[in-house]
Amino acid sequence: MTGAPPATSVTTADASVQLHLDGAWLTVCAAARLTPGRGVAVLLPDGRRQAALFLDRTGHLYAIDNRDPFSGAAVLSRGLVGSADGRPFVASPLLKQRFDLGTGRCLDDDEVGVGVYEARISP
Repeated sequence: MTGAPPATSVTTADASVQLHLDGAWLTVCAAARLTPGRGVAVLLPDGRRQAALFLDRTGHLYAIDNRDPFSGAAVLSRGLVGSADGRPFVASPLLKQRFDLGTGRCLDDDEVGVGVYEARISP
C-alpha cells in the first residue's frame, strides 16, 4: 500500500473512517471510536489482515498494518504513540521498535517496515 498525506480531523458525530483498498473507499469504523494518541484495530475484508488506525493530537489520521513484523503479533494498535524529529510514530508494545505512521518505515531497523493505507475521515 502507498502512503498518504494525513486526513482531516474529526468534525462531525456521524463521521466515519475510510481506507482506500482495491481501488475503492471502504468504511471501517465510526470516527468517534478514535481517541487522539491511541490506536484502534480494524479487521480488513479478507478476514486475515488488520489495520491499526491512529489519530494524533493535531487531528491527523494514519493507518498502518497492525502486524508487528518482528513478533508476528497483531499488536501495533496497542503501541505507544510519540514523535521523533517531528514525525509521528508508534512503538510496538512487545519489542518497542518504532514505526513511522506516515511511511511505515521502522525507525530502529532500516530493512523493516509495515504497510501504510490511505485513510480519510468522511462526513
